Amino acid sequence: MSGETLEIETTHGPARVHLHRARDARGLLVLGHGAGGGVEAPDLRTATEVATGLGWSVALVEQPYRVAGRRAPAPAKQLDAAWTDVVHHLLAGPCAGVPLVVGGRSSGARVACRTAEPLGAVGVLCLAFPLQPPGKAERPSRLPELEGAGVPTLVVQGERDAFGMPPEGAGRSVVVVAGDHSLKKDHPAIEGAVRTWLTTLAPSS
Repeated sequence: MSGETLEIETTHGPARVHLHRARDARGLLVLGHGAGGGVEAPDLRTATEVATGLGWSVALVEQPYRVAGRRAPAPAKQLDAAWTDVVHHLLAGPCAGVPLVVGGRSSGARVACRTAEPLGAVGVLCLAFPLQPPGKAERPSRLPELEGAGVPTLVVQGERDAFGMPPEGAGRSVVVVAGDHSLKKDHPAIEGAVRTWLTTLAPSS
């Protein structure tokens, strides 16, 4: 898929953004990657294809730690700060004046939930939200992050996801698809869920 690559300075080093800009865009969808993965993940590619097909601009964000060649993720506060810097840059420049939806897969979905309201997002797209670390029942659930998104939220979750199954809630839809946390098995189902949700969120005029 064609697009442009931007390097954006943040408070924690340069981030890399793969921007697919739509003409007369209906909105901007900003997506983040998982903790140890990249923006080339299949579910992120599927969401990008759906959104661009609907006339949205899409920005795939590589966090500074990944740009620097590290696989271990930065602390949550650093992730959130760098993400916020990137979104502000996009909204002030190449993608100004359109509705914002934030999202991502796994760790990227958590960042999106934590920052959605401060950024003025109108929705959050969570692909494989990591509700509870597998085998670590003593760790607190991440459900409060989902609950705190504060805007309409779509969760697309594999039926065998080892991180658990988030519940539906006020303003939050959960679509269960075949597969596990990788969301590699049923891309037509992912495509349909994202398409329906984005269309409902921002109907065409």
